[in-house]
Amino acid sequence: MKIPLLLLALLVVGALILALISIYQRGLIILLRRRLRDSMHNSVEISNFLALFSRNLKTRADFDNWMNVTARYVAELVNAQSVGIFVRDGDLLRAAGVSGPFPLLHKASNYVMTKPKYILELLRRERIRIGEGILGTVAEKNQTVVIEDAMNDERMNLTDPLVPINCLMAVPLVSEGIVSGVMCAVNSGERDSVAFTSDQLARFKFISNQVVLAQNILAAYAHLSEQQRINQELEFARNLQRSLLPKSFPVWGSFSVQAFTRASKEVSGDFYDFVQIDDDRLLVVIGDACGKGVPACMIMFMTRSFIRSNIDRFTSLKDLLLELNDNLYRDTGDERYITLGCCLLNRRDMTLEYARGGHTELLVYIREHIRVIYPDGSALGILPSELSDFDCFSMEFTPSMSVLMFTDGINEATSPKTGEYFGVKRLTELYKDSCLRGDSPEDLIYNVINTVDTFAETPNGEGQEDDQTMVIIRHI
Repeated sequence: MKIPLLLLALLVVGALILALISIYQRGLIILLRRRLRDSMHNSVEISNFLALFSRNLKTRADFDNWMNVTARYVAELVNAQSVGIFVRDGDLLRAAGVSGPFPLLHKASNYVMTKPKYILELLRRERIRIGEGILGTVAEKNQTVVIEDAMNDERMNLTDPLVPINCLMAVPLVSEGIVSGVMCAVNSGERDSVAFTSDQLARFKFISNQVVLAQNILAAYAHLSEQQRINQELEFARNLQRSLLPKSFPVWGSFSVQAFTRASKEVSGDFYDFVQIDDDRLLVVIGDACGKGVPACMIMFMTRSFIRSNIDRFTSLKDLLLELNDNLYRDTGDERYITLGCCLLNRRDMTLEYARGGHTELLVYIREHIRVIYPDGSALGILPSELSDFDCFSMEFTPSMSVLMFTDGINEATSPKTGEYFGVKRLTELYKDSCLRGDSPEDLIYNVINTVDTFAETPNGEGQEDDQTMVIIRHI
């Protein structure tokens, strides 16, 4: 039986349409994955930048230093030889921060490259008028300028022979539609590239928004009273911290995770996080920064940002903790440190690996008993890594098992009548009884918090002395 030509043609057309739809869907999936990856990367950069801002700005007098720190951060982010940040002052642009041997674009001078503050002083002597030169044009037209070959570009007036310029990119800093300054990067550090790449330009534009945000905060500082500034700092930190906490609790193969946290002050030094490493492994972290309030909150931000931005580089929890310790020991004061507990869940092998840095015990419910696990490991940021070591504990996660991670705000809750700690023993008994009853994680958390509040006479957490956090991992 022969198939009519019309029917055959319709079948061919239908097949082509289905093929086109399939190609379109695949392309859409690739695009969505790329956008998700870029969004996650941008989230990390925002977290890193805000932690940097909070760590380096204490008073109005720190403005210049913070701008230099920011320029250095931007230069590292986009891999540029030098970066200059200029702010608008009436009809002029003045240099506010610099990193690396940034050239004098508008004035000849045989200066010698030394410390950033000396370069900054020379840059400030430049009178950059809006509309004149590269930077003045960027400010006037509110447009990005990218110069790929500076030596052959007529827009460049290379008056500084000590700083050869190969390429340049400059973006306006815009606040509420008004240009408040210009940020400029000179010479790409990318291999096999004489000009800035599109990816470098995208990162440069993205971080410019965070620089504008910081500028606005600095401007607000100048007009606020001390108490108003403190309140605004706390509100800013509280909202940021709330936004960084995971919005949902994961189910990872046969693992389920539940968490709870509440602060003793406006902001908390406690945190928890869930970080996917690959298709099989999920890192569950709980941390407790030394102290309370904003200083502890900043240490928490630094720790979370490092873990999220570097987790895919590590093959073991020990390596992760050692490098995190290096960063914190280098960048924080003697009195600042954080304790950390890390559970690595592998849903393919159904195993749990645990390591800690000075954190509280891990409670494991198995075969109707509680095991208390506390591998060696000092708090992070206290000792250099050559004097630190972190043991790891690994076990198979069998049905009916669960683990409880907690911060010392739970076990060190104090009775005002006797001065006695709530203690790990009471917590262990509560945990065991709850598991034997088959309580849900939510019921366990509710029971523990209510019992602690009754013991310490802190109804609904009112008057609690320390931040309190719990993470429960169960086999389902």
